[in-house]
Amino acid sequence: MCNLYRMTKPPSEVAAWFGAVEGAGGANFAAEVYPGYTGLVVADGAVRPMTWGFPLVLKGAKGQPLKPRPVNNAREDKLTTGFWRHAFQHRRCLIPLEAWAEAEGPKGRMTRTWLSPGGLSLPDAPLFAVAGVWRPSDEWGDCYAMVMTASAGSDAAAVHERMPVLLAPADQSRWLTTPPAEAHALCRAWTGPLAIARTAEPWSQRKPAAPPAGPVLL
Repeated sequence: MCNLYRMTKPPSEVAAWFGAVEGAGGANFAAEVYPGYTGLVVADGAVRPMTWGFPLVLKGAKGQPLKPRPVNNAREDKLTTGFWRHAFQHRRCLIPLEAWAEAEGPKGRMTRTWLSPGGLSLPDAPLFAVAGVWRPSDEWGDCYAMVMTASAGSDAAAVHERMPVLLAPADQSRWLTTPPAEAHALCRAWTGPLAIARTAEPWSQRKPAAPPAGPVLL
């Protein structure tokens, strides 16, 4: 699953790339986006900053409320279940990326492997779109999650068993506007070429110090 991605383009360039308008208020986000932090999405025709992850509110052993955890990835086979259903039916979005990262290697010594479509690795990879869903929340304001699917049949299978749902330009408006059943049919592994760049960078390198909580997937 994806717990780190890279997106360095400013909102104005993202808006031009996806034929959207630049949302009001600007956006403060890092080039490397982690669960619980701010990223850009294209929703309702505008480029908007949101928190990556739906808040999952849990209780402790004595019933006390705990700090919410960001559920940043949504499995495609769970989109019609209670946690995701309303967002999938009514609030789909595009998540602009340049590449996403997976952890490879032995525990405690995992390194970053970056993946991007089109056969171009960083820093040459252009923007592309991943399927997303979003909703407002009391805890973090507007928030989004990335839709994941099995990677079988894709170059990504050499790195991880799951991958983000990448959307070809012709499919982006379909993801945003078509009925749920038609949108769900787009949730499949990417079969085009992928650039896979294995690095010696530690997986945890430069990770922000205090995210809201560890990521989970439903």
